[in-house]
Amino acid sequence: MITVAKDGSGDFSSVQAAINSVPKENTEPITIFVKSGTYTELLTIDRPYITLEGEEVTSTILSYNNYARMIMEDGMNRGTFRSQSTFIDTHDFTAKNITFENFAGSGRKVGQALAAYVDGDRVYFEGCHFLGDQDTLFTGPLPPTVLQKNGFVGPKEFAPRINGRHLYRNCFICGGVDFIFGSATAYFDHCEIYSNYDENIDNIQGYATAASTPEGQEYGYVFADCRFTSDCPPQTVYLGRPWRNFAKTVLLRCYLGEHIHKEGWHNWNKTEAEETVYYAEYASEGPGAAPESRAAWSYQLTKEEAEHFSVDKVLGDWKPL
Repeated sequence: MITVAKDGSGDFSSVQAAINSVPKENTEPITIFVKSGTYTELLTIDRPYITLEGEEVTSTILSYNNYARMIMEDGMNRGTFRSQSTFIDTHDFTAKNITFENFAGSGRKVGQALAAYVDGDRVYFEGCHFLGDQDTLFTGPLPPTVLQKNGFVGPKEFAPRINGRHLYRNCFICGGVDFIFGSATAYFDHCEIYSNYDENIDNIQGYATAASTPEGQEYGYVFADCRFTSDCPPQTVYLGRPWRNFAKTVLLRCYLGEHIHKEGWHNWNKTEAEETVYYAEYASEGPGAAPESRAAWSYQLTKEEAEHFSVDKVLGDWKPL
């Protein structure tokens, strides 16, 4: 085990230094234990078989404040995919009891600001917090093609698009607009999905998800036994909208607060997407559950249909510890 402590009592005082001490082509499981503290570092985790474990989730914080509208030295905006605080670019990675944070502020002012950019297969988060506003958590890979020039500028712009499987268990994820987004097969188990309130916005406060599931990929996002909570006014947040037209998002047995809009799902003003997306719910409950009022192009699943989205079916032969 490697220990990180800001006060110098561990092997390293920097999380990045601890990660860099692991061989690039690591083949053995190794745990990096991070003692409580706020580590204001731009992190890149690019070694496999690492478990990053915090001492306590609310006091072990990995944080930075880059944002999309920041002007770079070349005169370009930083953009979405260079705004992340933590970049996870590996396979077989685990994080436990860690807070991933981007403290740049309101997306209305700074644009996108990722707390975590996660691009890899067999990636597991347990008891973690993801704190931000617009585009808090990116579940890579990027979509196959960009829609606007320089939209994908960042570390994975020209990399092969490899579908990754992610599992988020007992995590807290908060944000405002599209704050869980991307193309991965991602399973959220007993998580809390919290929508931020912006007092300067009078109508729609945000969208919890913006999947970009590639055409032909069997699974996108699945939320099982999760709680969608907020302090936003009633019916001002949508469950999701399609970043790309084949987006897939399924809710199983989730509690939905009164902030959830009765239609549930938004087409992002792309009527053609209504023919290709897959948005579905099974046994939603709470004041935001309104099956009779949901968008006509979404689905209410039967018990038998819901079984197709069990964690074993979605993640396949990968079983996180």
